[in-house]
Amino acid sequence: MSISLEVWGDYACFSRPEMKVERVSYDVITPSAARGLIEAIMWHPGMRWVIDRIQVCNPIRFTNIRRNEVKDVISAHNVKKVMEKGKGDLYLSTPDSIQQRAAMVLINVRYIINAHFEMTGHISPGDNEGKFQEMTKRRIEKGQFYHQPCFGVREFPAQFRLCEKPPECPDELKCEKDLGWILLDMDYSDPGNIRPMFFRALMRNGVIDVPSCDKGVLG
Repeated sequence: MSISLEVWGDYACFSRPEMKVERVSYDVITPSAARGLIEAIMWHPGMRWVIDRIQVCNPIRFTNIRRNEVKDVISAHNVKKVMEKGKGDLYLSTPDSIQQRAAMVLINVRYIINAHFEMTGHISPGDNEGKFQEMTKRRIEKGQFYHQPCFGVREFPAQFRLCEKPPECPDELKCEKDLGWILLDMDYSDPGNIRPMFFRALMRNGVIDVPSCDKGVLG
């Protein structure tokens, strides 16, 4: 069972993992970000979304901004310490932890995400593909979601609707372009060693065909 979802927004940031301090976005939405966006609309333990194709509908444009970010995290050591002693502080003071970082982000983005779902072993007796397909379609048509779909970071919300007719490819994108290595997804086969998977993204007339995870290259 498949869907064709149109998503758009003013800003997007799909951070390149090789950039350690400043955020620099990939040229396009990554398959893992596309999957997360769909899961924000429709998620169920009995189904798993697989991204098949991404169509870039607007010319690729970047801009530079500065964002406030929290630099610290609550450590597992502190959590364990509070659990053992029954007292302590488990919070971050934003005024003390905040810092500004530069970011190169995308502007005026619009994509068509083609995806399908596969059934998992975590289904109830009444669950089936037709039921999940109708639930997904109904939630998209009503604009429902479990949490706000976003383009990489929560400050950049994504609007969405079912795609009935893909828009024309912009003249600027009517070519073949090598976008380099892009994050495909994360490999969770070993919970103790979760690793990123990458693929070589070729965009032909605005369309990127996404390979299956078994063809991804581990980072």
